[in-house]
Amino acid sequence: MSINRRQFLGLGGAAVAATALAPGLRLIELAQARSPEEAVTSLHRWGLLIDASKCADGCTSCVDACHDENGVTGHNRPATDAQWIRKVTLKDKQTGHVQSLPLMCQHCEHPPCVDVCPTGASFKRADGIVLVDKHICIGCRYCMMACPYKARSFIHEVTTGQKAHAPRGKGTVESCTLCVHKVDRGDGSTACADACKKEGHQAILFGDLKDPGSEISKRLGSQPSTQLRADLKLNTGVRYQGI
Repeated sequence: MSINRRQFLGLGGAAVAATALAPGLRLIELAQARSPEEAVTSLHRWGLLIDASKCADGCTSCVDACHDENGVTGHNRPATDAQWIRKVTLKDKQTGHVQSLPLMCQHCEHPPCVDVCPTGASFKRADGIVLVDKHICIGCRYCMMACPYKARSFIHEVTTGQKAHAPRGKGTVESCTLCVHKVDRGDGSTACADACKKEGHQAILFGDLKDPGSEISKRLGSQPSTQLRADLKLNTGVRYQGI
């Protein structure tokens, strides 16, 4: 994977749809804009900790905030439209206990979507964020079939209301980017985590899994958590509590 491709989405993307970019030129400009001390490294691994016990049933603030932040317009979307994050309901068949939780790309250390991508469009940054390079995605949807979390969407229609940091395009695949533009900007949070905090639920925590001093690492070290489909040994960057 070339350094230009890896840095494309990490640098905020382009101001227009990927298919409208001048091939190569814009990527080089973006790569040169980042100083050495800002380079993406494996010293960090960004992730989320989601406490399902604090996730309010019926609340879609995290979903709405994610789609607003990334230009995935319209909250009453048909099933064929993109969903970077969605709320799912779990029910214990034995006890009848029901709970709701957000589900998005799990940003695996060993992502199946990357393994099956024939063009290299699906890739993982050194800091653990899994992305799609819209320049070379051919829309084959192999990654969608490989993802055990059904976290990726195919764009069926012409996109509108695009954001400069989140280029989208008909005929390509997309998913949660862990708000990579906010990570690279140094915001220290994601749109979903900010929205959940604003609602007073505190169910989503963003942070550096490799920093022992971060709040997310302290929580993971002191309280039990789990990975979805831990049996697959993907070492996900998104962990859950309360399920």
